[in-house]
Amino acid sequence: MYSTLVVLHILAAVTWIGGMIFLSLVLAPLVRGRKAAPEFMALFRSAALRFRPIVWVAIGILLVTGPMLLSLRGVHVTSPASWPGIVTVKLMLVALLLLLTLLHDLVFGPQVGRVSALPDSQRTPSDQVVFKTARWLPRLSLLIALGVLVAATVMARS
Repeated sequence: MYSTLVVLHILAAVTWIGGMIFLSLVLAPLVRGRKAAPEFMALFRSAALRFRPIVWVAIGILLVTGPMLLSLRGVHVTSPASWPGIVTVKLMLVALLLLLTLLHDLVFGPQVGRVSALPDSQRTPSDQVVFKTARWLPRLSLLIALGVLVAATVMARS
């Protein structure tokens, strides 16, 4: 059972982080390099929307398998005071990553299509904030996800 949970947990993490890497470091720069032509923006939006349910399934798997794995290692999820420091760090990073993912998917993501269709000269200051935030939020999320991976590696070694 433990090995199955580990495999599911790792597969879900790889799926989420791998997709983040592809979208942030491959597809987004390609779209920007084309000066955001409408067909390239549509491709990016389609890819991101197609990836979204996959991400949420992966998050669900992680949220189920993570506490089970901790429990099997003798860490009681309901007793944060007894958690090793690295568990606290990892779970804080995971919570931050979940918050940023929710913000991206529910707040900024839906507004980007509308804002990106406007010429720069017609964007309001709040449109500019949405557009700029939508560009750096996935990069920040990716950095935090990599921090989660580092914490997971340290946990696996302890």
